[in-house]
Amino acid sequence: MNRAPGNAISLLRSSFQKIFPMVDEEINYWRNRAEQIPNKELRSQAIASIDSKKFHCQGGGVYALLAGENAKTAIRFIVAYQTISDYLDNLCDRSTSLDPHDFRLLHLAMKDALTPDNKELKNYYRLRENQNDGGYLTELVGTCQQILEELDGYTTIIDQVWQLEEMYADLQVHKHVTVEERIPRLTSWYEENKEKVSELPWYEYAAAAGSTIGIYCLVSYTLGGKMDSNISQIIYNGYFPFMQGLHIMLDYYIDQQEDMEEGDLNFCNFYSDDHEMKERLIYFIKQSNKHVKQLPDRRFHELIVQGLVGLYLADEKLEQVRGSEEMCKALLKASGTTAKFINFTIKFYHKMENS
Repeated sequence: MNRAPGNAISLLRSSFQKIFPMVDEEINYWRNRAEQIPNKELRSQAIASIDSKKFHCQGGGVYALLAGENAKTAIRFIVAYQTISDYLDNLCDRSTSLDPHDFRLLHLAMKDALTPDNKELKNYYRLRENQNDGGYLTELVGTCQQILEELDGYTTIIDQVWQLEEMYADLQVHKHVTVEERIPRLTSWYEENKEKVSELPWYEYAAAAGSTIGIYCLVSYTLGGKMDSNISQIIYNGYFPFMQGLHIMLDYYIDQQEDMEEGDLNFCNFYSDDHEMKERLIYFIKQSNKHVKQLPDRRFHELIVQGLVGLYLADEKLEQVRGSEEMCKALLKASGTTAKFINFTIKFYHKMENS
């Protein structure tokens, strides 16, 4: 297996030269496929989810560097699975339903995608008005299944990926219902699960449940031929809750203005003030760095922590977030010079893309 990048320059070079072009190729396929969806509403949400959330696939795609010679296969899985995630998020967030049973059925697609021997795929749209997607969602699910079916060693990670997926699906169901139901459902769910994360309040647990990067890490390592049941559990503990929580809290941080305009739940709103939010985000950075020290290719995962901070704090949405300049300065300082370097490089890349 090829060695995972151990410094920021090699990580960025590999990402821009190797990973992102393969991600773009997969995204282009699924976008063309989305344009063929017969139902107007489903087509609109599928295209919007790809166009507005491309960077989710790019970020997840970096984990393909752990797959060595099977990086392209890892990218196919990551882009397909992330496209399911982003599409379903749009269907729950921006579409025509507030029915938790509908959201649960939709998200069974994510469990089925991780269950290669389940060939009896459901009508995931059965509980909503808009139905005909021309086989788009089942093709995404089938792509993931086909890759995992051929993956030697998948049984060694299946318990961990199912745990991560189950928490993710629970979160998506509870956070998209009517405004009055959201917090009662989320806090009740937390009470049922808080022994996993007793040191976190409910909204930070919810954030940690909302990331897919632990799944991408596990699948990519397995594709790279570097997996056993012990490593699988070490990776799970290394990523949940802190690494995944940092990922999603940063995502919510940059989305504050957008979520306020759309009436969406944002977990940053539950901190007492910006100072508490800053201290908690710094705590997540430190805990993430502490927990990834146990992982194989430790330096790669430390770069991912720094990369998450650098990537999210390079987003143009931050111009709309009150006090973001001071927050960015504090978080980049806590993350170190590598995060600052990644932040600068990504801002430069965005500038070149837009010029």
